[in-house]
Amino acid sequence: MHTSTEPDLRHHGDAEVRGGGAELTDLAVNVRAGTPPVWLRERLVASLDGLAAYPDGRAARRAVAARHGLPEERVLLTAGAAEAFVLLARALEVRRPVVVHPQFTEPEAALRDAGHTVERVLLGPENGFRLDPRAVPGDADLVVVGNPTNPTSVLHPAQSLAQLARPGRTLVVDEAFMDAVPGEEESLASRTDLPGLIVLRSLTKTWGLAGLRIGYVLASPGTIARLERAQPLWPVSTPALAAAEVCSAAPALAEATGAAHRIATDRAYLEGRLAKFTEVSVCGPAAGPFLLLRLPDAAAVRSRLRGLGFAVRRGDTFPGLGPDYLRLAVRDRATTDRFTEALATALADR
Repeated sequence: MHTSTEPDLRHHGDAEVRGGGAELTDLAVNVRAGTPPVWLRERLVASLDGLAAYPDGRAARRAVAARHGLPEERVLLTAGAAEAFVLLARALEVRRPVVVHPQFTEPEAALRDAGHTVERVLLGPENGFRLDPRAVPGDADLVVVGNPTNPTSVLHPAQSLAQLARPGRTLVVDEAFMDAVPGEEESLASRTDLPGLIVLRSLTKTWGLAGLRIGYVLASPGTIARLERAQPLWPVSTPALAAAEVCSAAPALAEATGAAHRIATDRAYLEGRLAKFTEVSVCGPAAGPFLLLRLPDAAAVRSRLRGLGFAVRRGDTFPGLGPDYLRLAVRDRATTDRFTEALATALADR
């Protein structure tokens, strides 16, 4: 069922730390802390020498293709995954688009802006926000789902998502946070056997490049060509292309794998600390670099946390969630200890 008040699909976590929120400890945005690393900063600085020339994405495209074991014609570089959602909404001819919620709201917003009427499949806490492929209408010709899903942190089995693929349907899987999952075992990024599959990836979360805007689309050559025609000329900047190339190389992939394991350890620690609060329910099992919490008076608790120096993400702007949800980015143990002390104070002050 839809809530009576339509959620604000354009609200994102960065709104929590703008302006007066800039001094808060940021648990609202899911970009990995301490990034970009020094070697990546140096590569970006070096790329500035080429700013007089128009961007040339060939090397970056080859690197991304090699990273996933795909031919180059199955790769499209974009100004972040958000641009890809706009391209899909504008370039694809769809009759019955369906978005699986709760998830990142930009896909639905982009479809609406392009004039589409969007249907929602709402997953609920009673089944851990897990997707039963049978819940998706059989005649939906566009299905959008996140994996792992923002904000629930649910990792859907690749087998379940693959069941959604069929001739005449475009299946869009948003894997923006998949590189934060050790082993990426449920990824569909390298699959070429599923009809209509489009996988979106982002480099902004793991590498701290939200301000640079770099992501990519993996799809059939025909779909890539169609999306590319919808792009403006030179949509990805030279520094962003440099980032895509170097972050797809073996040393960066090894570093990302190490970061994913640390995130998993830090997430388990955070879950352990939160388990001490009887009024807080953690949605799980979680697989992403964030947790979804359910607690009474979440809006008031969020406000009190701001007064105590912490920004967390409100959950009521995600379709399918309500005012009792908050999303919390995973950080290091010291930050978790400080946060849970603040949370205890915030809960006691109710």
